[in-house]
Amino acid sequence: MAEVVRMPKMSDTMTEGVIAKWHKQVGDKVNSGDLVAEIETDKATMDFESYQEGTLLYIGPKEGEAVAIDAVIAILGEPGEDFQALLSDAPQAEEVTEKKEVETSNSSETEAAPQSNVTPESLGVTVITMPLLSDTMTEGVIAQWNFKVGDTIKSDDSIADVETDKATMEVTAYADGTLLYVGLEAGEAAKVNDIIAIVGPAGTDVTPLLNQKPASASQAAPAEVKKEESKEEAPVTNENKSTDVADDSRVKASPLARKIAKDKGINLNEIKGSADGGRIVKKDVESYVPAAKSAPAASAPVATETKAITLPTFVGEERYTEVAVSQMRKTIARRLGESLFTAPHFYLTVSIDMENAMIARTQINEVAPVKVSFNDIVVKAVAVALKKHPAVNSSWKGDKIRFNEHTNIGVAMAVEDGLLVPVVRFADGKSLSHISAEVKDFAQKAKTKKLTPADWEGSTFTVSNLGMFGIDEFTSIINSPDGAILSVGAIQQVPVVKNGAVVPGNVMKLTLGCDHRVVDGATGAQFLQTLKALLENPVRLLA
Repeated sequence: MAEVVRMPKMSDTMTEGVIAKWHKQVGDKVNSGDLVAEIETDKATMDFESYQEGTLLYIGPKEGEAVAIDAVIAILGEPGEDFQALLSDAPQAEEVTEKKEVETSNSSETEAAPQSNVTPESLGVTVITMPLLSDTMTEGVIAQWNFKVGDTIKSDDSIADVETDKATMEVTAYADGTLLYVGLEAGEAAKVNDIIAIVGPAGTDVTPLLNQKPASASQAAPAEVKKEESKEEAPVTNENKSTDVADDSRVKASPLARKIAKDKGINLNEIKGSADGGRIVKKDVESYVPAAKSAPAASAPVATETKAITLPTFVGEERYTEVAVSQMRKTIARRLGESLFTAPHFYLTVSIDMENAMIARTQINEVAPVKVSFNDIVVKAVAVALKKHPAVNSSWKGDKIRFNEHTNIGVAMAVEDGLLVPVVRFADGKSLSHISAEVKDFAQKAKTKKLTPADWEGSTFTVSNLGMFGIDEFTSIINSPDGAILSVGAIQQVPVVKNGAVVPGNVMKLTLGCDHRVVDGATGAQFLQTLKALLENPVRLLA
């Protein structure tokens, strides 16, 4: 008897999947455990293995098409078996209706009606779109292309390096053939699922396929530019000289140099090109320093009966530099903004006597295989304390609160473009040496942009340390969906009272930022009491 194969739910946030590649064709024999297809979810591209046996009678979605969870994607059965009755499922009917509505909408927006039936399959080509490489990614920047149009590529070749909001990652072609089309230049951004390249047989004309994209936006921009240009050209008759100087469209320059100059507000007429024929290239724009403009001569002071005070003239120039916002910075702005304006934050601060911790660290480093830092000790102490206070190891889920029974500690790390938070998993069960080695490995990967989504996902609590910069104390924004974050200050030598006498002491301040939806003031205070006891008597961490 024929059986339907439905789109599986491969992650907790997945609502639909895209068929990246079929590994079986209609008529092929399928055994239980066989790789049937590769499915692109909201987090990664994953293998889909069959749990059924039979002959593949029907394939629904084509490669590159999205399908809702539980929708029919294939049918298995006996050779020649009638399966039409199984295709009457509601999800498929809804998808067909939705697809027709989308096609109707697209055809009304585009003027190229005769080309509306052109598909990648009809041309025998494969469309490569901007993949979703992390759970927070909305767009990617092409760091570099590894192939150019006309090159022959294989399905496992890395055609480009894409800069996401977290790291620079490779994009695989998943198709054999010739690179026919590249949608954007290195350094340009594309939204997730936008077309970035097309692969197919050499000589294939993909223009009809590209012309199906809505052209209203792209046509509106040139029209608007032309309209603005016409307005700017109006005063030419009266101010020919000033307009000629401002217009640098006829200056010989590379596209990249022209783009950089436009972003910086530099007129190409002011730059001397170093390439052949005086052509301006990237290095000319980057090394250009505008000449200081001379200030108008100050008018002579009006003579009065009182003695005038002569002030020296200082000539200054207002200047600034603007740079494009990186993918990482965009994500930091979005996620921290959502956290601060969604979660009601409150903060608790406590002072820790670090005298015993400093002695213990010296003794540990005499025998430890790797050097243990104070931050490693804090991470371990936090993990142990969270086991005793599960309410702090929680997160808000809208209609419910999740109390995590595992302790995955995110360690905030500053990198060139912003901030990353790799996760030390199950930190309460790891030794100080293990935690230290893991954090050092994360730091090296972060600097070289080699961290993967598996390294930064799944934290239940975050530690942020600015003590190495001499910061006494500070507050942090909670790293959602965590329920709390700990800010660690520097160890300061200050006078302290011990046994009724004022003596030199080493004190470190900790500030706990809490989401008031899941953590109350008393709960946070009790957690800090436990953490303080562990750090002031670090032998407890080894028990």
